[in-house]
Amino acid sequence: MLIKKVGILGSGVMGSQLAAHFANAGIDVLLLDILPPDLTQEEKRIKSARNRIALKSLENLEHIDPKPLYSDEFISLIEVGNFEDDIEKLRQCDFIVEAIIEDLAVKRKFFKEKVIQNIGNDAILSSNTSGLSINKLIEDFPADIKKRFLITHFFNPPRYMHLVEVITSDYTQNTILDIISLFLKDKLGKGIVHAKDSPNFIANRIGLYVILSAIKYMFRFGLTVEDVDRILGQAVGFPKTAIFRLADLVGIDTIIHVARNSYEFLENDEERNIYKLPDFLSVMLSKNLLGNKTGKGFYKVERTSFLTNIYYLDLESMEYVDLKKRDFESVGFALKAPDPKDRINILLNGSDKASKFAWNVLRDSLLYSFRRIPEIASDVISVDNAMRWGFGWELGPFEILDAITVKKFTEKLKEDGITLPYNLKDIESFYKLHQDKELFFDMQSLSYKEASHDKKHINLLILKKNNRLIEGNSRASLIDLSDGIFALEFHSKLNTIGEDILKMAKKSVLRAENEAIGLIVANQGKMFSAGANLMLISSLIAEGGFDEIDFAIKMFQEMTAGFKYARIPVVSAPYNITFGGGCEICLNSDAVVSHAETYMGLVETSIGLLPAGGGTKEMTLRAVSNAQNLNVSDVTPVLSKYFENIAKSVVSKSAWEAFKLGYMKEGDCIVMNIDNLIYDAKLKALSLAQNYRPLKPLKAIPAPGRDVFASISNAIWSMKEGNFISEYDAFVAQRVLYVMTGGDVSSFTLISEKYLLELERQEFLKLCSEKKTHERINYMLKTGKPLRN
Repeated sequence: MLIKKVGILGSGVMGSQLAAHFANAGIDVLLLDILPPDLTQEEKRIKSARNRIALKSLENLEHIDPKPLYSDEFISLIEVGNFEDDIEKLRQCDFIVEAIIEDLAVKRKFFKEKVIQNIGNDAILSSNTSGLSINKLIEDFPADIKKRFLITHFFNPPRYMHLVEVITSDYTQNTILDIISLFLKDKLGKGIVHAKDSPNFIANRIGLYVILSAIKYMFRFGLTVEDVDRILGQAVGFPKTAIFRLADLVGIDTIIHVARNSYEFLENDEERNIYKLPDFLSVMLSKNLLGNKTGKGFYKVERTSFLTNIYYLDLESMEYVDLKKRDFESVGFALKAPDPKDRINILLNGSDKASKFAWNVLRDSLLYSFRRIPEIASDVISVDNAMRWGFGWELGPFEILDAITVKKFTEKLKEDGITLPYNLKDIESFYKLHQDKELFFDMQSLSYKEASHDKKHINLLILKKNNRLIEGNSRASLIDLSDGIFALEFHSKLNTIGEDILKMAKKSVLRAENEAIGLIVANQGKMFSAGANLMLISSLIAEGGFDEIDFAIKMFQEMTAGFKYARIPVVSAPYNITFGGGCEICLNSDAVVSHAETYMGLVETSIGLLPAGGGTKEMTLRAVSNAQNLNVSDVTPVLSKYFENIAKSVVSKSAWEAFKLGYMKEGDCIVMNIDNLIYDAKLKALSLAQNYRPLKPLKAIPAPGRDVFASISNAIWSMKEGNFISEYDAFVAQRVLYVMTGGDVSSFTLISEKYLLELERQEFLKLCSEKKTHERINYMLKTGKPLRN
């Protein structure tokens, strides 16, 4: 079944952003909401007035940060209307998602009175409820509706959150489930978790328990809101939002609603009382301290022209106080470890208050998760995926248990005097690898079963464990993907590019040319690459090691040139952060297969440098080529655009925007589901390999020359004089422009790629010798922010 049009019922925060993400996927959307209750007699005759609520929601999409749309023009795919005038248009929709108020009676009435009689015979219906029972929702619906009804619980914001919990009723047809699951995965790019029809499903059930458990132990250990977020953040593999920043993000009113819902319906839950709300939450609700939506919650942020002050809520006085920024020894040691498994064990093996607090919260939360199977999910994989995809945990509950080891966990339970759950002591681990198979412990059969495997989900770590590693070092690996395609994987910190990666890249091209038919550059860390190793550059500048910097740049240029001129196709598979050198790798690849959420840019000017790994050269070549394709002699307009992107360190806010910025080109493609990224990149390499013709370095490029340099320089001067950029910004921009126009030559002088690379390297070295560049690099290393000196 091809889903061509989707109906969204309810245009609130969730409904409108759902509409945006369906539009992101190229799907036509009908977005409906109620008639405004305060229409005048005249307004009742005006269509735009009658659609005012949905129209306003559509307008608000442009002001939400982060942006719900990949590209602003996608909003044209969304048609708005109201439930009175336009409900019959639902007959045109193949898939209809309800996103109205979270009230069972209201939803049931709405479906029965408005929706059911106005849909097509084959349309699939769903509710986006975050925790209501599907069987209670549809209990007296017609039989034909019951079989094509399910719950699709998207997490907010739907563009960025990978998780969708799918819940079926006792009547849902398997074919309906298959159709929607495939659509959600491949078309919308979502990770699907099949949850049971239990209150609040999986992620909210476990996530809320962790939040309330943290609150319980916070008071016992005499900790503050700020302390808890310091301890239960990255040190335990949770996101930076930790506990209370997450609550502010979700909304205190939402937390309260889910807690009350849990307490009401979880009559047989052994931990039911934890869902009784502490008094301070009611106080926060009465004072409208609802989190980010009201500007005040567990934290308050005050911004002035010069300062940003952050305060946290003292839960004793209910007043906001300054951050104390208290350090805990165990947390500090844990945060130094890059692997979340190591961080968790370091923290739990400490002896301070933070370590004891973390153990109590994790102990109770892991036990609670263990006892919820098969109540909320059929297997441990579903629970782990739900928490990683929905709450941003680096490891799910059962992966955390394996990191601690079940044996050590049970020993500590005994020390605490806690009775072991049935069969926990007999479990060796929840996951293991046997030969080439991934196994998980099935708690119903009490045996290991093979995890279901989607052929589109290529896991590089599993491949390496299964003897598919061809060659590697501590920061890069060459992996056999089969079918004649190799993958070069980075696994350094932030996937920054240093000597080990440069050496492995050279070896990878040589081996792929001799032993394979294609090479992809891919990895599965948090980001594709943050660029070159800034720490190394900073230390070399401080030591006056300019010869070493020159050598490193030559190696970097040899790497990107090696990709561009290889005798086999090279495909890059970027995602998330793709800065500087990471972007240059993509620019010099035969093709880019990018995840939709790719933030790509040449950002070197923000630290007082210029792209010298072939990035400036490539953007120059693209400008000249575009001008030639347009059959215009003046390259200035195109070159000016690309120059501005480099000079301002412009980063794409999505892969679609990377096309507009010139970082991606015709023939490159975008993948919605990040789990499919390496598989699709492999397919691209296989396709290119069929009739591959290697490129040769260009030797007759018409240089833009002095005239173009002078023209664009005037614009730089005007921006400096208007105080839009600093004097040093202007200086760095001039050096970028000097390279892009071909140096001190007349217009249309024929130059080569090799010549442009030499210019890149020369200007990069000159900028390295500037004091202000070194200041910018050090400031970036210290704060993670650019310095405008």
